[in-house]
Amino acid sequence: EEGNMKAITIWQPWASLIACGVKKYETRSWKTKYRGPIAIHAALKPFVNCWSWSTTARAREVILRRMGLTEDFEPEKYFPAGCILATAELVNVWHIVHHPGTDIDVARSIHIGAESLTDDKHAPDFGNFIVPTNDEMAIGDWTPGRYAWELDNIELLPLPIPARGRQGLWNWEN
Repeated sequence: EEGNMKAITIWQPWASLIACGVKKYETRSWKTKYRGPIAIHAALKPFVNCWSWSTTARAREVILRRMGLTEDFEPEKYFPAGCILATAELVNVWHIVHHPGTDIDVARSIHIGAESLTDDKHAPDFGNFIVPTNDEMAIGDWTPGRYAWELDNIELLPLPIPARGRQGLWNWEN
């Protein structure tokens, strides 16, 4: 389908984790009112930089396990840069908070979850609360005060489409 689609630029390996359905929540420092189709764009930033300094050992373990990779994988093959990798539906944005009632114990027993942003008592997710899985915790920044963008209907494109990324939400002319 021709036309404009909202897009978001994400560093590797996170963009491929979303494209492959491993990562369902993209954690951000900002929220958006936008809901709907969104293209997942892999930033041009060299993967090797991101892999070495923006991932923890725990995240690397999750990534290798869930992607079925060994330590000696070729980054270019699995984590292409500067292209649209997938489309998805941005279905919700959650506010990340400390929550003593969650059953997932994070380091130093900090309990993390995310609450609905809606004030509309009639909205289906009013008062709802989500708890990330251990894998999601490892591959996202769930610091309280940040936001978890919930993605659904993620579809990996047959081939990556070269595109220039931008900051924030941007229009991709597909």
